[in-house]
Amino acid sequence: MSDHSGKPIIAITMGDPCGVGPEIIVKALGSSLVKQCCIPFVIGDLAAMERAVTVCNLSLSLQVITSVKQVRAVPSGTVALLELSTLGTNDMIYGKPTDASGDAAYRYICTAAGFCLDGSAAAMVTAPISKEALNRAGHIYPGHTELLAELCGSEDYVMMLAGDRLRVSLVTIHTALRDVSEKVTFEQVLKTIRITEAGLRRITGISRPKIAVAALNPHCGEGGMFGNQDQLIVEPAVEAASLEGIDAVGPLSADTLFYFAQQGQYDGVVAMYHDQGLVPLKMLHFDDAVNVTLGLPIIRTSVDHGTAYNLAGTGKASENSMLAAIRMAASMCRK
Repeated sequence: MSDHSGKPIIAITMGDPCGVGPEIIVKALGSSLVKQCCIPFVIGDLAAMERAVTVCNLSLSLQVITSVKQVRAVPSGTVALLELSTLGTNDMIYGKPTDASGDAAYRYICTAAGFCLDGSAAAMVTAPISKEALNRAGHIYPGHTELLAELCGSEDYVMMLAGDRLRVSLVTIHTALRDVSEKVTFEQVLKTIRITEAGLRRITGISRPKIAVAALNPHCGEGGMFGNQDQLIVEPAVEAASLEGIDAVGPLSADTLFYFAQQGQYDGVVAMYHDQGLVPLKMLHFDDAVNVTLGLPIIRTSVDHGTAYNLAGTGKASENSMLAAIRMAASMCRK
């Protein structure tokens, strides 16, 4: 949903109150760049947000709302907050998440997704959570991506991390390295290429983005010496995508692929597993990468970092990734 000015209304989930989430949110929302692109509101906890404003030494004020419709009436320079929890001080100790804080973070996410699904909000942006606390509270998910896929009823989803110079999606996400090979199937690779292509069109505005597909094995398997998955699985999947009109090439050796990708030769990269794709991505975009969940019926972006407990309470955590996530969500709404 957008207001009369055409700016999309974006829900921002506070994440783990014991981490840097509240701090990076208030720092980002103090930026004029956010005001120019969207109308944000936070789903979280008033005490945690007030503490973040104090820690970051900001002049922002907070206004509690009870419905998304009230966001439009919140004055400039004031952060609209839909309060879903009233956590006690023992549940907001920096670096020590509890069952209660994990459950609260879960409810923030579910509520934001609901607003996006019913059209009350145009997109959602998520601050980092403690997966351990989430699971201890009885919500058994590896992370945001899998929870949101369930809430949206989506089986075909892809995690992409994106910066200005490099955009990488993953065939397998949080998978032990020893299990990656069996999860890299023809169907999974082809699905990832398809969803990546659709996502890149929305992110970049390019009608036919060029996608590089990384090989699973060193040197594409070196003619079978280092494995035959690239010849038997990855190459046929790329060929099938090409027959559908997708501009995909591969498999390409990952040790050189990313050099050419960051120079702009490709609009996006499909990597086979987590570290293969995210090590080069974070080398380039450690502070400003955005996590985008592709394949959902809603727009969801996130920071590309964790709770950073070592920085929580210092006010020193960088808001750059949160700012980039908000701006990308707003841009995707427009496109």
